[in-house]
Amino acid sequence: MSNPTVAKRYATALYEVASKQNLLDTVEDELRVVKEVFQSNPGLIKTLKSPKLTPQKKRELVTTAFAGASQYVQNTLLILVERHREDSIPHVADYFIELANDAKGVADAKVYSVQPLTDAQKEALSLAFAPKVGKQTLRIENITDSNLLGGVKLRVGNRIFDGSLRGKLDRLERKLLG
Repeated sequence: MSNPTVAKRYATALYEVASKQNLLDTVEDELRVVKEVFQSNPGLIKTLKSPKLTPQKKRELVTTAFAGASQYVQNTLLILVERHREDSIPHVADYFIELANDAKGVADAKVYSVQPLTDAQKEALSLAFAPKVGKQTLRIENITDSNLLGGVKLRVGNRIFDGSLRGKLDRLERKLLG
């Protein structure tokens, strides 16, 4: 079980170092890759937590798997593994990305649409919704969902802006039944 307070401490420490070294964007990109590796390989945390692996083998595994990462990211991962906090690695990445986004005035958004959005549409959505969430711009991940019937549904953090036809029909149904 991961401790969010611990993950925040590691993320904050890494953020401070990356900020002083002017490597925020680099470290953020590397941590996005680290997070994706852990998400796409759920057995990786179990492997790193395994008592059958020696600490040396665990260090070798992390060093080999993330050989392209900067020394700051590698050192953070190694410290987490040495201190038996392997399950905190994805959370450290999340908190670091959150800190970096706050510093840049950026928010990650998921936009659900019936068809893939063009770059112009993504930019328009970013310009329209970024001020509503107190940010300068949105980093949009487009997810195609044919169940929406039309329009878009945008999720930024825990806020949802539903302008989809499916959402409007659902609200109308609740209003008529309620």
